[in-house]
Amino acid sequence: MTPDRPLRHRRARAGVVLAVAALLLTVLTACGSGSSDENTIRFALDWTPNTNHTGLFVAMQEGYFADAGLDVEVLPYNSASPDTLIDSGNAEFGISTQSQSTFAKAAGADVVSVLAPLQHWATGIGVRADRADIVSPRDLDGKTYAGFGDAGEEATLEQVIRNDGGKGEFQNVTLGTSAYEAVYSGQADFTVPYIAWEGIEAQHNGTPFKIFDYTNYGFPDAYAIVVNASNPWLAEHPEQARKFVQALQKGYQLAADDPARGAQDLIDANPDAFTDEAMVRESQDMLAAKYMKDTDGRVGAQNLERWTGYSRFLYEHGLLVDESGKPLATEPDWSTYFTDDYLVRT
Repeated sequence: MTPDRPLRHRRARAGVVLAVAALLLTVLTACGSGSSDENTIRFALDWTPNTNHTGLFVAMQEGYFADAGLDVEVLPYNSASPDTLIDSGNAEFGISTQSQSTFAKAAGADVVSVLAPLQHWATGIGVRADRADIVSPRDLDGKTYAGFGDAGEEATLEQVIRNDGGKGEFQNVTLGTSAYEAVYSGQADFTVPYIAWEGIEAQHNGTPFKIFDYTNYGFPDAYAIVVNASNPWLAEHPEQARKFVQALQKGYQLAADDPARGAQDLIDANPDAFTDEAMVRESQDMLAAKYMKDTDGRVGAQNLERWTGYSRFLYEHGLLVDESGKPLATEPDWSTYFTDDYLVRT
């Protein structure tokens, strides 16, 4: 994953309507078999329930899926990515990111983004707020990055630093979920926090980050979170697909328009999953205010310009590979990577 990865630190218990591990094992072994009931839709999570998923749980709690005659099974996070589950026929929909979706589709996955819950990057370069020696990305030259080993991660950071007048040269140490603590403790100089979670958490812990947003330094914006679907399933079930996507869109729209209600639905759907419910509410408030809505106040829509910017960056840097692992020889048609055809028309 690149800097729009899902929340990695969470250790929460999945709640109501989540499929149990035994069910997931059965699903995974029935490779490509598809859902037995055309009105049952399997949705794959990319991590344990969090505010990236609020619209899904709102749609459940508020009865939007039930009203549409759909039975939604939420597949809990496991080692297989949602895009892998979707492409193999073991889920109809799932949480992804523009970055992950681009890598997966370039490598042959027959998936497409049908909705974008977050319109912008929800991550940024984070350094301790008390680091007076680091005032912009160019000051990161020669510093230590606590990273995650994700494809495209290093190239993105190098470009942001260069755009700010630096050389883009730094030490990259892969630490995974230990990255945040490494920066808090001073063992590393910077990392890439999810602003609406680790950013809030750092503030609460008394070690606040200062954040350098990529787009402030000439780097293209991207959809931090998207909902991917199986192209073959969409073609075979257009009516169910439209009902599901529109109910999900309605859930995310409510979460954006009424973040307090959205956060409560997320909490209620996942009892005992969150040790700090106040942080859940603060996170949802931030996402609703800054990330979820487009300029028309609408949630979910996508456009070709946004999809092209960052995805083309990955292509031009030779980071996208085909099914055989070879760099793509020609630039993809980015319009095939997403569709708004299933959204509510306005």
